[in-house]
Amino acid sequence: MTELKASMAGTVLNVLVAEGDAVTAGQAVVTIESMKMEIPIEAEIGGKVEKIHVEVGSFVNEEETLLTLGE
Repeated sequence: MTELKASMAGTVLNVLVAEGDAVTAGQAVVTIESMKMEIPIEAEIGGKVEKIHVEVGSFVNEEETLLTLGE
């Protein structure tokens, strides 16, 4: 399993996938707002979304786990 982490602190604007979804490397899965900019967070590898650890509107810190990908 691979944990996808926030690249910077900010507020979760969108979660673009659901648990059980298949994603590909480079696919945007979460959008974070930080310093009035929208930053798409992309899957580093392809896989299946095992668990989503955040919800829309929540604040995340840099390196906080956003979701877990399995094979």
